[in-house]
Amino acid sequence: MTTIFKKIIDKEIPAKVLYEDDLCLAFHDVNPQAPTHVLVIPKKEIRSLNEASTEDKSLLGHLLFVCPTIARQIGIAENGYRVVVNTNDDGGQTVFHLHLHILAGRALTWPPG
Repeated sequence: MTTIFKKIIDKEIPAKVLYEDDLCLAFHDVNPQAPTHVLVIPKKEIRSLNEASTEDKSLLGHLLFVCPTIARQIGIAENGYRVVVNTNDDGGQTVFHLHLHILAGRALTWPPG
């Protein structure tokens, strides 16, 4: 089943791309949950964090590694941001292609939702 994220990776659906390399793509969320809401997705199709394999360890690290790069690029690094990975239904995952949320632009409370 092709997800909306796969269609964005394949350039079938436009997105406001902030970052792209051989392994991942980052773009503004169309339904933001904070003043700044960016999604970081691997180009490799992985359904959720539960489905990541041993061979994906480097890719998972890369996804986290690019978050501060994006945060500096869009000017949120200094004040702070949150990185979230929702997994499966009860975890709040709505698109079943692994992705990280970068949330910022206001004080984020704890505990979340």
